[in-house]
Amino acid sequence: MRALTLDIQQSAGRILCCTIFRPGGRKLLAKGHVLSDEDIRLLQGEGMRQVWVTELEEGEIGEDEAVMSVAEAMCCGCVEIRLAAGGRANLVATSDCCVLVDDDLLRQINCTSSIVIATVSSYRHVKAGERVATIKSAPFAVAQAQLEAVLSILQERGAILQARPIAEAGVGVLYTDPVHGERARTLFENVVRTRIERFGGHLRYALSAVEDEENVARSVQHLLRTKPAAILIASTTAPAGPEDVVGRALAGLGANVERFLAPVEPGNLMMLSYKDDTPIVSAPCCFRSTKPNVLDLILPPMFAKYRISGWEIACLGHGGLLN
Repeated sequence: MRALTLDIQQSAGRILCCTIFRPGGRKLLAKGHVLSDEDIRLLQGEGMRQVWVTELEEGEIGEDEAVMSVAEAMCCGCVEIRLAAGGRANLVATSDCCVLVDDDLLRQINCTSSIVIATVSSYRHVKAGERVATIKSAPFAVAQAQLEAVLSILQERGAILQARPIAEAGVGVLYTDPVHGERARTLFENVVRTRIERFGGHLRYALSAVEDEENVARSVQHLLRTKPAAILIASTTAPAGPEDVVGRALAGLGANVERFLAPVEPGNLMMLSYKDDTPIVSAPCCFRSTKPNVLDLILPPMFAKYRISGWEIACLGHGGLLN
C-alpha cells in the first residue's frame, strides 16, 4: 500500500488516508472511506482541490473485503454480518441463542499480523440483535497471502463461533428432600423458574419427591417421557458424588455420569449425567440462589441442544470464580 496526494477529480475509487473535517470540526468523511463521485462533489463544495489517499499494490486486498471474507468463514448459525467503518465487520445475533467459541482456533487466528477477532465468552446466552463478535483488519489493506492463510485455517478447522438458536427449550424439574419433596419445591421454585426463563427456556413439567432411590428414579422416568431439553434435580441436600441417592437412582435408569465436580465457584458439586441425549443436572445450593453460579454457564448450551462434555466442564476453571 502506498499513500499519495491526488487532485480531487482523479480520486474516485481511492481510499482516504485520514479523516476530513469541516472548518467547524464536524467530521465530513472518515479515514478509510472509499471516495465516490458524490463525495468528490461534496469535497469540491467545501473548497478542497487535493486529497490524501491510499492505493493498493499488487498482492493486497482492501480492508472491507478482507474482514467480510473472514466473517463469512468464521461463523455459523443465527448470525448476520454487518460491515462497519474502518475495516471492521460485526456479527449480530438474529435470534436468541447460545454462543460457542473455539478458543484454540480463535487464538491461532489472532496470532496473525493482519486480522484480529473479538467475541463474547463461550456458552453465553445472547438476545436477538446483540453483537457476538467483531473482526478488524490492519488499516486499509491486508496482504493477500496472509488473508489466504487465515481462510485456509478456517476452511480446515471449521467455524470459530457458533450461534445456536434457543427454541422450544422445555425443561423438567424434580424437587427432592429427604423428608418431603414439597419442601424443596417451596424453597426453590421461584428462583428455578426465573433462571430457566432468563435463558430462553420454559418450565415444561415439575415434580416433587422424597429423596430415595425409588422415588427419584420413578420421577425422573416420568420427566424423561416429556422429552425435555434438560432435567434439573433441585435437592435440599449436597451430593457426595455419583454414589449418593440421586447418582444411584440415575444409574438404575441407565444414565451415565458425564462429570462430577466443576471448577466453578459457586457450583463445585455439580453432577452432570445423560440419559441418551437428555442432560440431567444436580447442583446443590445453586437452585436456591439468584447469584451467578455454574448453572449460568451450562444451561444456555443445553437449551440450545448442545451436548456439553465433561472435558468442556473441566475447562471452565479459567474464569470459573464467579464472585
